[in-house]
Amino acid sequence: MNSKYNMASIKKRKSEVNNAEPASKKPKQSWKDFKLSASDMAILHDPSNPTADFWPTREKTITLEEAKLGTDVPVRVYADGIYDMFHAGHANSLRQAKSLFPNTYLVVGSCSDQMTHKLKGFTVMTDEERYEMIRHCRYVDELITDAPWTITQEFLDKHKIDFVAHDDLPYNSAGQEDIYKFVKEAGQFAATERTPGISTSDIITRIVRDYDMYVQRNLQRGYSRQDLNVGFIKEKEIVVKEKYKKIKDRSQELITNWEDKSREAIMGFIEMFGPDSMMTGLWERGKNRLSVTSRRIREAISPPRSPMGGEGTSYDGHISSDDEDQSDIPNGSIETYNNLDGLSDTEK
Repeated sequence: MNSKYNMASIKKRKSEVNNAEPASKKPKQSWKDFKLSASDMAILHDPSNPTADFWPTREKTITLEEAKLGTDVPVRVYADGIYDMFHAGHANSLRQAKSLFPNTYLVVGSCSDQMTHKLKGFTVMTDEERYEMIRHCRYVDELITDAPWTITQEFLDKHKIDFVAHDDLPYNSAGQEDIYKFVKEAGQFAATERTPGISTSDIITRIVRDYDMYVQRNLQRGYSRQDLNVGFIKEKEIVVKEKYKKIKDRSQELITNWEDKSREAIMGFIEMFGPDSMMTGLWERGKNRLSVTSRRIREAISPPRSPMGGEGTSYDGHISSDDEDQSDIPNGSIETYNNLDGLSDTEK
């Protein structure tokens, strides 16, 4: 029974969780109902039911110092941008905006494709794709789509914006030297910092710089040249380049392997025949043995004379020093040498 009861409880809880409305979908009664959980996407601004209507109107403009001390009612901060190819630089700027004050409600505005293409240039992602990327950023509480290119005091009042967050560099647009100038003068500007080394333009530059590589990459993944807007000749050129690169890499690999094998063979030869090698040791031992054998052969073909042979022979039966000298006479026999020894000077 306990097991059945537990299973029933689990199923009931699962059903409640699955059927529960997200926090962003529940009816709102006050600003306290706009706290998002970690799993909630940012609220999509509804012009017919704006979140600003649930915020109390401040009797006076709040200062940066007061906001940094903390407030009961969340401080509404606005950040705007295109956010094309949403990257770490975008996320970092929104993180800074969200972290400006202890209690912050971050509203982000993003312009439509129509306005962006007209005033800035073509985007990689569509506005719908950019909106979804922003809504999935955990620092964002609310997204205003089709936001104005330049903000006005009327816009800030309508959305009850306390501060505008952006980097401090002057932003020229629409004939203005700095579209945030009036916000800065009113004390409603909160500066954030750019993330060095990353921007949408940088990412596009990388792709353009390595254009052939990315075209080849997508061709290998099954995209057609029509999908990539690549001509027939350009496609063949890229394919040939890739094949040449593979052959070049393979050739280099073969050369490297050949060099390694050659180096191993040379080292083996040196170890075998070098000055300290095994073959050198065998040769030296062989020479010593040959020397001993040669001496023994000389002794064998030049035997000592008998004890009665004269003064050149010692009584112990061994060859004397004179005989050793005689054994070195080239191309002659010992007997001839001894016969010459018995002649007078005139006969010689």
